[in-house]
Amino acid sequence: MKTILKSIKVTLACCVVIAVSYVFVLWIFAQLFTSKGNADVVTLNGKVVGARLIGQNFTKSIYFWGRPSCAGKGGYDASSSGASNKGPTNPDYLKDVSKRVDTFLINHPYLHRNQVPAEMVTASGSGLDPDITPESAYAQIKRVARARNMNQDEIKEIVDKVTVQSLLGPATVNVLKLNIALDKVNSMR
Repeated sequence: MKTILKSIKVTLACCVVIAVSYVFVLWIFAQLFTSKGNADVVTLNGKVVGARLIGQNFTKSIYFWGRPSCAGKGGYDASSSGASNKGPTNPDYLKDVSKRVDTFLINHPYLHRNQVPAEMVTASGSGLDPDITPESAYAQIKRVARARNMNQDEIKEIVDKVTVQSLLGPATVNVLKLNIALDKVNSMR
């Protein structure tokens, strides 16, 4: 019986030491190599306008749109992040995607149905993806240029400036940073 009690005590002690050590090591890593564990916020004119790693619901024509969200009823709610868990053959899922394609085409009448980028009508796994591909941004340039009364080439240049090339994955465009860059250009006019 003494051996069992000693084993339980040693096990509990090891669990506490390992758990505390693990958290401490992660905390040190966060302090040294990341944004200190805090949200990576984006500011405009000294005011916080969003988080770099969480998508936002842009619906106005003057802004580039991100991927749709399936998180929460209001969309882009980080407290209810997650996929819809509907498979590609689920009738409800197909209906949702079809509605999103129709909405996208209403706002982008210069595109054909087969030219709508899939990521613009399907949510990401988290439902909070802040990035789109450059191709999805290029598909929206004409709409944004019209709404802002700007030259399409000028907007494409801004898209290219905020595009991040990855060593391991595809290039991405952070939608919030892109829209802020556009607002800055418009405010200088």
